[in-house]
Amino acid sequence: MWDAKEYLKFADERSRPFADLLGQVRQQECRRIVDLGCGTGHLTLTLAERWPAARVTGVDQSAEMLAKATPLAIPHRLEFVQADIADWSADGPVDLLVSNAALHWLGDHRGLFTRLAGLLAPGGTLAVQMPNRFRTATQFAVEEATADPRWASRLQGVGLHRESVMPLTWYVDLLHDLGFAVNAWETTYVHVLTGENPVVEWLKGTGLRPLLERLEAEEQADFLRILSERLKADYPARGNTTLLPMPRVFFVATRYS
Repeated sequence: MWDAKEYLKFADERSRPFADLLGQVRQQECRRIVDLGCGTGHLTLTLAERWPAARVTGVDQSAEMLAKATPLAIPHRLEFVQADIADWSADGPVDLLVSNAALHWLGDHRGLFTRLAGLLAPGGTLAVQMPNRFRTATQFAVEEATADPRWASRLQGVGLHRESVMPLTWYVDLLHDLGFAVNAWETTYVHVLTGENPVVEWLKGTGLRPLLERLEAEEQADFLRILSERLKADYPARGNTTLLPMPRVFFVATRYS
């Protein structure tokens, strides 16, 4: 289960990549827009505001996240649907397909992006942002914690891993082959966090979720203690703040007409 409250602790930091992604979308006219992995829906609402003539659909698997999103719905303009992105399909051609920090949770990216590309109308745009921290100290610390013999067998193969996101050029090559013009870039945001264990708190809202679900309450506390010790060494506090570099990949791909 996603914890909407935990996720929203860093709402400002998590929303900036969405704005940076949409800043590169040049689509003037949109009739049909879909936000895959819409979460609490607050960012999806901005799509309806930018393209007021469009029908916008937010898709998310989490009932808890959608409980926050549903009050934002606008009849005939903005709706929210509970569905697994891996199984979801549009009811017609899509002019703009957006996904912010969601698709790294799915496997087989070649098959996934080939399928999503096929949902777009001629001239339609696929705009994607994914965190790419999987070769940074945060991922190495998580791997160290999961390797503890007390739970290693239960956590093996669970959650995100080093291949959750491919190199950016891999996506560019794939989308070019599928008939898209691609604008792609990478950015590392340096988040200035406060609190006792802010990096752990950041990860608890996202990447640690499937791992913690496999552990009992006492084990969760031990797991988080091991992880916190490693992350405090990797990301030492500077007075009242801790700096967390967060690499992200972006691409805005437009289908040739």
